[in-house]
Amino acid sequence: MNSALHLLGLARKGGNLALGEDAVADAVARRTARLLLVAADAAENTRDRGEHSAQSIRVPCLTVPFDKAELGGSLGREQCAVLAVTDMGLAGAVAGALARMDAEAYGEVAETLRERARRTLTRQKKKRTRAKARAAAQHKPWAAPPKEGQSGRKRRPDRPGQRRDG
Repeated sequence: MNSALHLLGLARKGGNLALGEDAVADAVARRTARLLLVAADAAENTRDRGEHSAQSIRVPCLTVPFDKAELGGSLGREQCAVLAVTDMGLAGAVAGALARMDAEAYGEVAETLRERARRTLTRQKKKRTRAKARAAAQHKPWAAPPKEGQSGRKRRPDRPGQRRDG
């Protein structure tokens, strides 16, 4: 199996793939699409719609060297003409796998997506670091356990005139 198809299968299992024209249009509308892929034998109208929607949100649209049956077969379907990868890291990996197959056609896009993925990862790390710092600032220091013979609660002194029947 081709490594690009294998990565697409992993993306589908991870929920990072939008399959079919409607799902791709939804991912583009929500601005979660990171890379659009169109099968080599897809209809011209499908290819044009994919390229137009990719340009609208400034993501790459690539025609892959696989036909609809091959692309769909690796994703657990009969056929798939168009799909969108919604994770930046996976989009860079898929473009890299395609660039290893044909560096001239996919090399520039792969490099661009790798750089975007690197910036996204850096942003996510900074965000996690800030969240940990905020959580540490809100953390109450740990209190030592009470000494033996003392309970954790303070007791009220007995008041005269109160019954202590138990």
